Amino acid sequence: MSEKKSADKPISRREFIARSAAAAAAITIVPRHVLGGPGNTPPSDVLQIGLLGCGAQGQVLLNASLKIPNIRFRAVCDIWKEYNLKRVYRLLKKYKHNPTDYVDYRDMIAQEKDELDAVIIATPDFWHAEHAEGALEAGLNVYLEKEMSNTIEGAKRIMRAAKRSGKLVQIGHQRRSNPYYKHSYQNVIMEHKMLGRITTINGQWNRAVQPDLGWPKKYAIPAARLRKYGFNSMQQHRNWRWYKGLGGGPVVDLGSHQIDIYNWFLNTKPSAVMASGGNDYYDPATHEWFDGVLATFEYETEQGTVRAFYQTITTNSNQGYYETFMGDQGALVISESAGKAGIYREQKAPLWDEYVEKGILTAPVAPAQQNTTAVLDVRETVPPPKYAFPINFNDPYHKPHLENFFDSIRGKATLNCPVEDGYETAVTVLKVNEAVAAGRKLTYDPDEFHA
Repeated sequence: MSEKKSADKPISRREFIARSAAAAAAITIVPRHVLGGPGNTPPSDVLQIGLLGCGAQGQVLLNASLKIPNIRFRAVCDIWKEYNLKRVYRLLKKYKHNPTDYVDYRDMIAQEKDELDAVIIATPDFWHAEHAEGALEAGLNVYLEKEMSNTIEGAKRIMRAAKRSGKLVQIGHQRRSNPYYKHSYQNVIMEHKMLGRITTINGQWNRAVQPDLGWPKKYAIPAARLRKYGFNSMQQHRNWRWYKGLGGGPVVDLGSHQIDIYNWFLNTKPSAVMASGGNDYYDPATHEWFDGVLATFEYETEQGTVRAFYQTITTNSNQGYYETFMGDQGALVISESAGKAGIYREQKAPLWDEYVEKGILTAPVAPAQQNTTAVLDVRETVPPPKYAFPINFNDPYHKPHLENFFDSIRGKATLNCPVEDGYETAVTVLKVNEAVAAGRKLTYDPDEFHA
């Protein structure tokens, strides 16, 4: 493998497509499916992609992308060439891709910018601003993993670079493309308002105790290269999410996905947040960020105040992750884990038979067998039946979001999480750690949500 490739072609792919399109337009307008021929893919539908960041999350996105037709990985880049880069390079060769490998992102962009359509960025958060800005300035579309940046200023840099370039930036809040979430937003929340007035939101992501990530000692990154790319040691490189200045801790890594849904489903941003957290379990020498956080957001909506609670812990995995939207007529439980998704009607709410008939909900699931001899306290309510959704989704979680990005590049879709939405979520979430440190409720200035 080589770290660079020569660029001695007389004409780039991008220039070829542009000239061919111009020449065709000068003669006649030919449908793309005709240009592609029977059973063939039009050349412009095959997207050339670069992967920047070949660690765990980069490999998740790569594996999902490999299940999507007409995607070719032309370049891969990672500073850990002895391990991550080598693994991804070999995997792509196995799938008959022919990528060039790079260690420095500047080399990849300089050599490949005229051949690539987009770059998928899955590097540590503190690199996101520089990596996204470089790709956008080179004229490339960007799929950027969340968090958009570990700082508000970094997120602003990306917003401004996107505006200057006019290119697409999809932020990796993949729930916005998940069919359960889309169905719930469009039908339950927006069109039919089945929950009535939403008053409360509960969400959590509970994760079990895990040892720090290690590494094969014989493949350790040399110290000089680590320092060049912002790391003091392999320990820090492998566990960057726990270090201030590199990541944002669990509430950013985990909570950002779910708090993004709060903003989306309520169609607004929070007005205030108060939070409690600390270094309660892990050694703060290697886990600088809070290992557990409890936060409460206040949202002001047209229907009134909504209080949204969020919990992230890293010591117990019980009940996993989900979000619950509770209104005076029903409660929606939603999760990427499909078995948790469902909606519950309050006894005094209008019947939902019409939604079952329209195929929006499936017939209610009978509640679990209960002890019929038990007597309810006067303050208790009979458990409501659970309605489910007529959705069968078995793809990797990130696949629909990547498909939406690729189709948006082709002009066949619009982004489900454009950079503006990702920025609003970054502002929302990054203030949680500030609230923990301040030990008091912090308010959001509406201007904070505009870059």
